[in-house]
Amino acid sequence: MMKLFIRAHDLGVKGEENIAARLDELGLDGVQLVAYKCLDDVPYIPAAVTKERAEKFRTVFEKAGKTIPLIGAYFNPVHPDGGKITKGIEVFRDYLSLAKEFGGNIVGSETGSYNGDKWTYNPQNRTEEALERVIRTFAGLCEYAQDCGVNVGMEGAFGHVCWNVKTLERAVKTIGAGNIRIIFDLYNYLDGSNVRQMYDILEEGLQTFGDRICVFHIKDCTVNEDGTLKQCGVGKGIFDYGRILGEIKKVCPDANLVFEGTTGEDIVPAVQHLKERI
Repeated sequence: MMKLFIRAHDLGVKGEENIAARLDELGLDGVQLVAYKCLDDVPYIPAAVTKERAEKFRTVFEKAGKTIPLIGAYFNPVHPDGGKITKGIEVFRDYLSLAKEFGGNIVGSETGSYNGDKWTYNPQNRTEEALERVIRTFAGLCEYAQDCGVNVGMEGAFGHVCWNVKTLERAVKTIGAGNIRIIFDLYNYLDGSNVRQMYDILEEGLQTFGDRICVFHIKDCTVNEDGTLKQCGVGKGIFDYGRILGEIKKVCPDANLVFEGTTGEDIVPAVQHLKERI
């Protein structure tokens, strides 16, 4: 049975009790947790979370019957500022070591861009050097995750180093770790040049990664007059979720579907839109 989740910091409330209560109101199963964005006492610095703090979160969520399919600790592994890479790796490792205490077992990130904090396309992103840097970084994280008994999630995006399914597949195969999981975001792989091939890209991702996909990010968009894409509320754009969910169900019948970037007044109709099609 497919389950519906949302990023905790998209709910508009903070603190585990408030998050759990809001999930109940919306009829959602849990969250993609980015702790430093939804817990006021957790800053984005290394060693910011204690085992006790993580266990407090898990206790509240378990009591509420909510789960965490993914812990987000996104950082840019090819950022031009090496200090930011080091900090990102340290924070990511912290969440790997505490994932079970939080109630999860996968910590994820995208593969980054040479444009730094903008996370946008740069020609260097599509070089062998860039891919080798990403592979080295994630290989080290997978090794550490193995010691912690948890998994690493990798997510591709058109403007990033792993910019299509094939490049992400290359990275995963080269790393060769059994504890890599895939975060699949169809919208992330699209731009004006390939939006008409969205269902082909979905099929390629499903056939390539199969049950290694731990999360499907749920988004929607419209196409501007100049051909660029603009994200919008789920159900208000060009994504045919009857078709998309039908294809996902063939390969991942128990898929975790996570609303990403769905906020405010868009949440309730988005949840209804997907539940009707599930």
